[in-house]
Amino acid sequence: MHTEFHPEKPQKATGLLNVLTILTIIGSVLGLIQAPWGFLTAEENLQRTQEMMQSKDLENAPAFVKNMFNEDMLKMAQLTVQHKWTILILGVVGSLLCLIGAIQMRKLKRQGFTLWILGEWMPILASVFLIGLGSFGAMMAIGYLVPLVMTILYFFSRKQLQHA
Repeated sequence: MHTEFHPEKPQKATGLLNVLTILTIIGSVLGLIQAPWGFLTAEENLQRTQEMMQSKDLENAPAFVKNMFNEDMLKMAQLTVQHKWTILILGVVGSLLCLIGAIQMRKLKRQGFTLWILGEWMPILASVFLIGLGSFGAMMAIGYLVPLVMTILYFFSRKQLQHA
């Protein structure tokens, strides 16, 4: 009698996919906190930006600080206040999509990847549309490296995911 060993496919995410989904769950929860926080502090941030630009202290500040408080930054703060409801809704929806997508990918469901992609990039693309390309400034670009790296890593981890 000859028996062959057929290991069953894992029913949960392993390796890199496991790590990515854990990081996504943590990031999604933080996003669900950050979106309302940004909504509640939008006017205060605009006021602080205006005050800093008018401050005499800015003249003595290092060059990188002066570059952070310029007309483009003021315009971004104004547009953030103007579109704060849309930014709030997209931030919450995006975080929820990422969370649901990560949970589905932990169960090896391929549609989780699609939900995660939508949730991750929808708020970023919306901010470019609503606030402008200034949201891709040097400081902001660093913050966009994480979603880009996560997208690449998730893309290469998709082979673990099943269609059903």
